[in-house]
Amino acid sequence: MGLLGIVMKCPECDFVQSDQNTICSKCGLVFEKYQRPQGSSLRQGRVATKRDNAAGDGTFFQKTVFFVESKVNPFHFGGRIVVGLIIFIWGWIFILTPMATNYAGNSFFHLVNLPFHEAGHLFFQLFGRWMGSLGGTLGQLLIPFICLIVFLIKYKNPFGASVSLWWLGESLMDIAPYINDARSQELVLLGGITGREADYGTHDWEFILNEIGWLRYDHTFAYMAHYFGIVLMLLSFGWAGYLLLKQYRNLDMAEP
Repeated sequence: MGLLGIVMKCPECDFVQSDQNTICSKCGLVFEKYQRPQGSSLRQGRVATKRDNAAGDGTFFQKTVFFVESKVNPFHFGGRIVVGLIIFIWGWIFILTPMATNYAGNSFFHLVNLPFHEAGHLFFQLFGRWMGSLGGTLGQLLIPFICLIVFLIKYKNPFGASVSLWWLGESLMDIAPYINDARSQELVLLGGITGREADYGTHDWEFILNEIGWLRYDHTFAYMAHYFGIVLMLLSFGWAGYLLLKQYRNLDMAEP
């Protein structure tokens, strides 16, 4: 540890070790990649690390988007692995199933989205009929987005945020067939009838697009929503996978 007994904490996994090490004994991080601290940064028998001193974007991403506990509970890690596998496998089913099948709209997760969709109608109708119709879609998208922000900022749980990103992508894919149906109006609505059988304005997206003269673009908007949902899902896979890898390196095997 050196004559003064000075130790340092790894900026990646927080493992305390000799300041003479050039590579972290636990996670294998090469310290040369990090800014060398000044002699004045010595505090209470350790060398301050980049995690302590860095500022700007790197600090934000390290402390929020890619934050990992210094000691990860193996039980919690196992649960995250299970959730990660579920969203990965199920996500690929969503991605590989054509939008025209309305798989998303017929899946279990559609029932999860539905209350938030209907609540969105109730809230946004305060701003007029057109916003009330659009509010269903907005409510369905806002809830997973809000969950993402809360997990990330309030709870410092980026893995939970990555699952919320997956949910946001799924929600977009759930909405896409509804947008695509604006002109044909063949989908069965909540009341058990199709848009053709219902009064004007019952089918959200027929009303939304027709009122602004964009009804002919229903298929375009539908595919935009569908493919953007796919992009968000793929991003959630990469984000969650990277976090799980970092958590694996920080497993606290001393815990039961």
